[in-house]
Amino acid sequence: MEEFYSGFAQRARDLAEKADPFTRRRLLDLAKRYDLKGSGTSYGRTPPPRATPPTALFSGAGEA
Repeated sequence: MEEFYSGFAQRARDLAEKADPFTRRRLLDLAKRYDLKGSGTSYGRTPPPRATPPTALFSGAGEA
């Protein structure tokens, strides 16, 4: 699957070379997305839940 996405990324870069500045930026962004998908990162997936802050931040005496 990695080859599939890297091929799309390269195709987008090739098209970007001949495109106007606006389209070039969009194509290069698309190529980056395909690179991330091909590398197996979690781009486009739900991010992991955030860690809860330490309870020391909430242990004040009712300060507002």
